[in-house]
Amino acid sequence: MDRDEIIKVLRAFEAAGLEYVLIGAAAMGIHGVVRATEDLDVLIRATAENVERLQRALRQAYDDDPRISDITAADLLGDYPAVRYYPPTGDLYFDVLTRLGEAARYETVEADTKVIEGTRVRVATPMALYRLKKDTVRAIDQQDAAALRERFGLQDGG
Repeated sequence: MDRDEIIKVLRAFEAAGLEYVLIGAAAMGIHGVVRATEDLDVLIRATAENVERLQRALRQAYDDDPRISDITAADLLGDYPAVRYYPPTGDLYFDVLTRLGEAARYETVEADTKVIEGTRVRVATPMALYRLKKDTVRAIDQQDAAALRERFGLQDGG
């Protein structure tokens, strides 16, 4: 992934006032637990206005890519609240979600605000990331949960 591209997008998120929490491997990396990834996982507040802010931010970052219009409130607020956006750069992609089943929504994921190159970034806490990953069936999530548990001394009850 291109760090400059990520920073550009995060700045656009901030400028648009997007209500989001960065989750997944990129969030782990911000906390110092690094593993390779090709995407940014973004959990956003589930409102039509916030989806509009997401579109505005992505248009700013990706020169009005017409495919951004394919990201709709109808999709993100519907039965399958996830979309994948592939920017024209081809260097990374975005998994945008408004909820993860019954396990998590924007409002329920504990997050901190970090400052990265002068940009405020909402990122899930290590414990929130651990909770999101520990009970999934994907092997990579199990490995991530173990790495988070070890690095931060996390326990299931804490």
